[in-house]
Amino acid sequence: MKGYVCMVCGYIYDPKVGDPDNGIKPGTSFENLPDDWVCPLCQAPKSDFEPEE
Repeated sequence: MKGYVCMVCGYIYDPKVGDPDNGIKPGTSFENLPDDWVCPLCQAPKSDFEPEE
């Protein structure tokens, strides 16, 4: 599973870790995040993320 980077603040969503503070379990791919999920640091929407190089 690939990580995704927030183009606004640089936060990296790591699917191995998930986003436990917001109810996202480890092992959740970026594609399977809820549509209303936002960056935990800057609140940017999923559309502001790009695959990590």
